[in-house]
Amino acid sequence: MSDPLGGPGLAELAREVVARRPAATAVIAVTDLTRASPDDVLVPPLLAELNAGGIPDERITIVVAVGLHRATTDAEKREKLGAVADRVRVVDSDGRDPAKWADLGSIPPYDTPGFTQRLIKDADLVVATGIVEPHQYAGYSGGRKTVAIGCCGEPTITATHGMRFLEDPGVRLGRIDGNPFHETVTEIARRAGLRFCLNVVVDDRERVVAVAAGEPDAVLRRLVERASAIYTRPIAKQYDIAIAGVGAPKDVNLYQASRAATYLRFAPTPVVREGGSIIIPAQLPEGAGEGAGEQRFLAALENAASPAAVVEAARQHFAGGEQRAVMVALTLQHNQIVVAASESADVVRRAKMRVAVDVEEALDIAYEHIGRPERASVLLVRRALHTLPIVTTGIAPA
Repeated sequence: MSDPLGGPGLAELAREVVARRPAATAVIAVTDLTRASPDDVLVPPLLAELNAGGIPDERITIVVAVGLHRATTDAEKREKLGAVADRVRVVDSDGRDPAKWADLGSIPPYDTPGFTQRLIKDADLVVATGIVEPHQYAGYSGGRKTVAIGCCGEPTITATHGMRFLEDPGVRLGRIDGNPFHETVTEIARRAGLRFCLNVVVDDRERVVAVAAGEPDAVLRRLVERASAIYTRPIAKQYDIAIAGVGAPKDVNLYQASRAATYLRFAPTPVVREGGSIIIPAQLPEGAGEGAGEQRFLAALENAASPAAVVEAARQHFAGGEQRAVMVALTLQHNQIVVAASESADVVRRAKMRVAVDVEEALDIAYEHIGRPERASVLLVRRALHTLPIVTTGIAPA
């Protein structure tokens, strides 16, 4: 915080807005419970800097960026933020109620409708926390996405996660340059007023291994350099089978846990050969997930006759949340997906994935699927959402 990147420190930014308007307000956007951002550690120094710059606690609001996921309970807010939850006002963003949105106009390059929370747009100073890690669409997640997607209105989520973006060759895991999704969310966050980020990179035990604060784009690029060095791993070949670990908090529901399979499928070269199998051990205590986006994800997979039909239906009509169904469907066209050790077997079946009681049975199912060869190659990726495997020797025959 004392060595900000690309611009002034947060206390100085606060003093600037207070000089213009003595009753200035600030918003801190934080991630929801499905992201392991240590906000109980990150938020207190942000509050201290805002206070030092002349913005007291009573004029600061924390917005939990839930997007189209379910609302958080008071207990969950306290779990996420610690004692801060009793110190300042904490609210969830609301992507479903247009009365709470501010219109930011049309966002290039695809004329995306830009809507953010009115609470954010009306604030004099907007700050965000977040984790910089590989992301299916944004290339890497981070503070600008906390505001631009987590705190936006439903039309923005629908447009940015629609087929126009999903089928753009620049929208790729681990890529920000030339990525129109990244360009769009960066501009949305800028128009929403985001001025300062405090972001981290974590390892596969959720320990913070890098941190940066300052101007949002400078913070992102600094931490992408560190994240790519940590998360990228060369592998010599494609595999027949991969076991894709998830872990908390992403194993809470199928919407989140399914990312493990799609991240391996949409690595620069698919990690598992065409016709192979991906195993996801995940508990799924919340089933598909309880938010509107998660329920749409399940319905899109369940109601379609086939994975190909999921993709075709999304080309005809699309709603936020269904993008995860599209990515799963595209993966299912390339690989079998087996979910092991889940509490929600029926949900997994409805989503067109195979069920196994444990990883041992999942390996039996996968081995049968690939035709019971004399030898089969198996890759264990302990944390599939924190690992970007790069195949170095080309594509294996199906």
